[in-house]
Amino acid sequence: MEVDWPALRREAAAAASRAYAPYSRLSVGAAGVTDDGRIVSGCNVENASYGLTLCAECGLVSAFHRSGGGRLVAASIVAGDGEALAPCGRCRQLLYEAGGPGLLVDSGGSRPPASLAELLPAAFRPGDLEERRAGTS
Repeated sequence: MEVDWPALRREAAAAASRAYAPYSRLSVGAAGVTDDGRIVSGCNVENASYGLTLCAECGLVSAFHRSGGGRLVAASIVAGDGEALAPCGRCRQLLYEAGGPGLLVDSGGSRPPASLAELLPAAFRPGDLEERRAGTS
């Protein structure tokens, strides 16, 4: 599938414009494309207790499942100014479960998109739970 990275960045920037970020004042948007071509997006939603803050990728993954699931094939995460941001470790794990190791993440600028396998080596996989339950590891 050919990914229109500029369009995905624009969708992520549009999502960032709807963020609720009164504490950090860092609006973040995330947009992804699914294996069937749907575009889904999310924005960060802060909370006064910080620990309850939801990253933009949380909204993206929620919208992905709400709209029918499948597999995410590409994602772009940007700040309110439209510049790419790298997902935090927690969000890399969320994205991994939605797209697997081949999910491409926009690196912005002149850098090519990176796969989640590159961004999250030795990820905790859904299969790891099955192996533990079966006692095979």
